[in-house]
Amino acid sequence: MKTLLMVANVDWFFISHRLCIAQQACKQGWNVYVACEDTGRSSEIKVDGINFINFKFSRSGINPIKEIKTLRQFYKIYKTVNPDVVHHITLKPVTYGSIISKLLNIKGVVNAVSGLGYNFTGDRQGIIQKMMISLMRFGFNRSNVTVIFQNADDQKALKDLNIISDNNSIVRIKGSGVDLNQFSESPFPSFDRIKVLLPIRMLWDKGVKELREASELLKDKYKNKLQIILSGLADEDNKAGVPASYLNDWQDKDFVLWVGYQKNMVQIYQDSHIVILPSYREGMPKTLIEACAVGRPIITTDAIGCRECVDEGVNGFKVPVYSIKELADAIEKLLLHPDLIKTMGRESRLKAEKEFDVNQVIEKHLKIYSNFLN
Repeated sequence: MKTLLMVANVDWFFISHRLCIAQQACKQGWNVYVACEDTGRSSEIKVDGINFINFKFSRSGINPIKEIKTLRQFYKIYKTVNPDVVHHITLKPVTYGSIISKLLNIKGVVNAVSGLGYNFTGDRQGIIQKMMISLMRFGFNRSNVTVIFQNADDQKALKDLNIISDNNSIVRIKGSGVDLNQFSESPFPSFDRIKVLLPIRMLWDKGVKELREASELLKDKYKNKLQIILSGLADEDNKAGVPASYLNDWQDKDFVLWVGYQKNMVQIYQDSHIVILPSYREGMPKTLIEACAVGRPIITTDAIGCRECVDEGVNGFKVPVYSIKELADAIEKLLLHPDLIKTMGRESRLKAEKEFDVNQVIEKHLKIYSNFLN
């Protein structure tokens, strides 16, 4: 029986970004294993015959002894499962998994580069980045490796760093897609107060500080007409994590409201008028794809990954990375023109239907897997 191993960092990320692919692979006769950290949601992965392996590792560890132990864990899992195809999701599985797959001569390797992460954001050029580049060069340099990119910039970055090998197949897939039925276009809530939603893990690299400063420029003038809603957990295990204390200090539970992690994101999007993401860099942000599907205008940055989700002036606005006044101006422009919110929301839905349908994403992945067996 053909065996597929999918490796990610944590269960909740896998559920939101790749579970639908694993389920469809099972239906097409694959024996599917998923290896990632169980944070309490593994039961949601153990469906349709999917096998789950609790695999915990540090996402941003730099201790050499611990990292060698992590590599050994990768080796043990790959040796035991003995997959025909392994699909690596997020940067550490891509890096370490590629090395082990090469050593074990696994038939097919899929490396999903969904953004280049903390060590590639901004001007970080430290020893960790250099080490990761060297490891990736080694792991990628073999035949039967397909690299999935979500945007052209990440592909160019890895090519310029000589990570991509001539032996690699390159596929472009715009993010993890969205279920257009689940995230259906929905009417707006009352326009008495415009709600701007930031639906993210609370990381500095997502532009949390910039949105706070932009909101403070608007507060005195629009505190009764505008509400900023922060939906997401404070990921304090992440080096770029925003402390809960910062978020609690910012929110006053009226003009700014932090609702934390929410499982039912459809409802959260439906209760908003505008979705905002002032990120420094992304692969292809699922939050913006989902916002498009629900029919919400978007304010984001002209950053790698973000810019692909907005057609400027059509379904939203793009502002410079790190900007504050421009961010506040974009919010104000939509706040003062409710009809523009409605028009742009309709355009977002049309964009989602054309570019982000999850069924197309699933089909492309299954084709990649099958190609390795032919």
